[in-house]
Amino acid sequence: MWKVAMSEEVGKALQSVVERVNQAAARRPKTLPAVPPRLVAVSKTKPPEMIVEAYRQGQRNFGENYVNELVDKASHPLILESCPEIKWHFIGHLQKNNVNKLLGVPNLFLVETVDSAKLADKVNSSWQRIRGASTQRLKVMVQINTSGEQSKHGLPPEETVDTVKHIVSECSALLFSGLMTIGRYGYDLTLGPNPDFQMLLSRRQELCDSLKLPPEEVELSMGMSTDFEHAIEVGATNVRVGSIIFGNREYPNSAANTPNPSPAPSPEKTSKQVSEEAAKKMTHLTVS
Repeated sequence: MWKVAMSEEVGKALQSVVERVNQAAARRPKTLPAVPPRLVAVSKTKPPEMIVEAYRQGQRNFGENYVNELVDKASHPLILESCPEIKWHFIGHLQKNNVNKLLGVPNLFLVETVDSAKLADKVNSSWQRIRGASTQRLKVMVQINTSGEQSKHGLPPEETVDTVKHIVSECSALLFSGLMTIGRYGYDLTLGPNPDFQMLLSRRQELCDSLKLPPEEVELSMGMSTDFEHAIEVGATNVRVGSIIFGNREYPNSAANTPNPSPAPSPEKTSKQVSEEAAKKMTHLTVS
């Protein structure tokens, strides 16, 4: 009975989010790159069975915040057997001593949180060693601290161009894919477009001008359960949504998942209770 109830619940929630993603994309100004948004289902603290159910409903991209939890789930026999085309995104703070462990994850698709040239060098050298004779490059995003909060990880915005230049020119095993931000929690959208999202947009423009890159080739990962529609409307190509797909998270022993906890709060732990009304208020906030 639990499996049936869980199946129906995850399926309906996922379908609703996919519809909202598509509707938000349709509301984007025509001046933005016409890149279909990618939905990353954040499965943090949820069992493998729920991931498999979302996969059966057509979801392919999944995100995790902690290296140990991602290793456990990606290597779980049920997921290996049932989800051959799964694409794992790492969306948490990455410490250098966990790089080798992370890069050994089966079906690792994208590391969204490279936040320094030194970390990029470490990921690059580790991936060169792990991939062996393969020429496949690892997709990475550069995380920017758009809100300027000390509790947040990410590059200072003014270091964006130099860091990306370093990755493109010095890290041959990496494929730069875009920029990522978490942004300030609880921004009131009645005040206008989220300034952290606007900051990421402006940094992409600066980056594209400097490196002569087409904007459609530089993804923007921004937006979570409480604001993903607004993020898509203003240009997000990658949104990280968890609690409204899988339900509120429980943390019986969060230390078990993070032996070296970072000072930054989890991107979605702060807002366990998601307001549908708040989401509706965002639907017509777009870039002018």
